[in-house]
Amino acid sequence: MSSMLAHAQETEQTDDIEIASPWSTEVEFGYQSHSGNSDSEALNSRLNAEYIKGRYRTSGEWKYYLLYKDGEEDKRQSTYSAQSDFKLGAKTYAYGSFKGVDSRYTAYFKDYTFSGGLGYQFSNTDQFVLEVEFGPGFRYQEPNQDEIDDDDIIFPEIVEEAIFRGNVNTRWQALDNLSIAVDMTAVSGHSNTRIDTDISATNNITEDIALKLAHSRQYHDRVPTGLAKSDSVFSVNLLFIF
Repeated sequence: MSSMLAHAQETEQTDDIEIASPWSTEVEFGYQSHSGNSDSEALNSRLNAEYIKGRYRTSGEWKYYLLYKDGEEDKRQSTYSAQSDFKLGAKTYAYGSFKGVDSRYTAYFKDYTFSGGLGYQFSNTDQFVLEVEFGPGFRYQEPNQDEIDDDDIIFPEIVEEAIFRGNVNTRWQALDNLSIAVDMTAVSGHSNTRIDTDISATNNITEDIALKLAHSRQYHDRVPTGLAKSDSVFSVNLLFIF
């Protein structure tokens, strides 16, 4: 009888344990409106999902930025990415990734990157994460010629080339309700080098809602004459965690 009661108690305790979901999802929204000497409206949004189970980790993300100035569209950009990882050891993993950028106002209308390689986790705790990835890949780019006259064609070729990709991802839980994250990706090929830098600070308001300050910057080392080498966006967003 006592063994049956002990087994029943263990079963009851096991049933009370809440198993964490392998899914995590984040949704962000940001909006700015300015009026006076000039009128402008800006909208940015982000959707991120991650699935972790066993040795596998899969994530996907979509970002959108739209700016209207004096009644006309001034900037528009979509960024989407997907990556799958497979754990090889305690700190090493193999990865495969894709990232695409569609834009009307940066150096390239389309910028697609495929890559595969190895990753190493120097730290992977609740307090501090530091991951480094590197590997070869392939890039497709379509240059932006909106601001160039028909008789002044620059970089008209479609880029299709082998590349090398490197990524550094880090997150620091500075306080119980404040975290700081930095993600930097460099993609280099014969035609040019692109560097993406994302820096953010997230302050938790509740368990499911946070205020996020983010700065994103894209840099190309070779662009058509008259176009800036870098574009950046600063945003203040509400973050919803599911």
